[in-house]
Amino acid sequence: MKTQSNLYLFLIALISAMGGFLFGYDWVVIGGAKPFYEQYFQIAGDPVLQGWAMSSALIGCLVGALSAGKLSDRLGRKPILILAAGLFIATAIGTGAVHSFTYFNVFRLIGGFAIGIASSLSPMYIAEIAPAHLRGRFVSINQLTVVLGILASQIVNWQIAEPVQAGATAEMIRESWNGQWGWRWMFWAMTVPATLFFGFSFILPESPRWLASSGRREAALKVFARMGGDAYARRELQAIDASSTGTEQQGGFKQLLQPSMRKVLIIGIVMAVLQQWCGINVIFNYAQEIFMEAGYGVSDVLMNIVVTGITNVVFTILAMFVVDRWGRKVLTLIGSFGLTVIYAFMGAAYYFHITGIVLLVIVVLAIACYAMTLATTMWVIISEIFPNRVRGVAMSVCTFALWAACFILTYTFPVLNSSLGAAGTFWLYGVICLAGGIFVVTCLPETKGKSLEEIEKELIK
Repeated sequence: MKTQSNLYLFLIALISAMGGFLFGYDWVVIGGAKPFYEQYFQIAGDPVLQGWAMSSALIGCLVGALSAGKLSDRLGRKPILILAAGLFIATAIGTGAVHSFTYFNVFRLIGGFAIGIASSLSPMYIAEIAPAHLRGRFVSINQLTVVLGILASQIVNWQIAEPVQAGATAEMIRESWNGQWGWRWMFWAMTVPATLFFGFSFILPESPRWLASSGRREAALKVFARMGGDAYARRELQAIDASSTGTEQQGGFKQLLQPSMRKVLIIGIVMAVLQQWCGINVIFNYAQEIFMEAGYGVSDVLMNIVVTGITNVVFTILAMFVVDRWGRKVLTLIGSFGLTVIYAFMGAAYYFHITGIVLLVIVVLAIACYAMTLATTMWVIISEIFPNRVRGVAMSVCTFALWAACFILTYTFPVLNSSLGAAGTFWLYGVICLAGGIFVVTCLPETKGKSLEEIEKELIK
């Protein structure tokens, strides 16, 4: 019975985590399409329009992240996951079908809205259905699907694009198959996983913790029983009842500002910001520039990017097996202080003009360290530290902070790189990681093996 229950939990966690796969795919696919849609829309010479095309989805992310919590608290987790899946289908079809740059960005905004919802709601839903001793591993499934989505996007872009003739002019690229149709198929390819996510989402059970917080105790009891049997269901419901005694069943943004909630909210926001400001996403977003500055030619850059993508997947899988054994705090400390040391060497490599395989190894080490630690633990931590009654809106605030930090990181890198140089920029990221590690030592409690209600009792005083 236990094996069957765990298999059932794994399957519904996997379905929910398909939102993470689409999040990763949609976030990265535009990079492969960029050289071709820029020529199609004739914006290659306009940095403002180029920047808007790359960042319009981020505006949607911010709105989606803020909206996800309130919508899911009011309507339930399941309907909003279905909504996100439908929006992913719309953005996949629409972005590839447009002939106007304006409508291209409209559909990118829609896709960003879906990313904002999925990035907030998928890990939260998994945390609410997973038993305490498996919660870290189950929530990590979402991060694994994110990196698989990123890798899938890189591979699909590579396979779809036809070779570009050396010395091809902008007009040649615009009139080529890549310029007219290739970039469209890169977006259309996402329709397949998005449709699967949409269809499978209808068989998901509603979150039992949301059902209980909404007063639907019998429905919550049935879902818990399907997950772990009658005794497990009664035990979980009793824990929820005990944690909600004397409190409002559902909370809003105002409750997050109460004195008892401030500490846990600060922890969630700092973890979200640290995951971005540790600097790894700069390596993904500016991989081509980083590797070319390290002395690699254009022909070698794609292979190096694939190497980093594979590294990301392998060490995310490793994180799934250790997050419930070593604990969230230990892994986060390894990530923070580990990246501090790695960035010291990376900055030194740039400073002393050490290029080639040495820098590639350092970059791969940084990605491996990040994937095994901060990339995974952040989502686990923010999905489990908040009380049931405010988890939706709290996750929204933390995910909003994450996307805002991502925006700041992405747009400050060129400025920092030009003023501090690559060496100074990565040394700065190392200092941020060091500060984050000190915060974790002093403020982050260990939550492994504890129920959500036990965590609430320890943190909310």
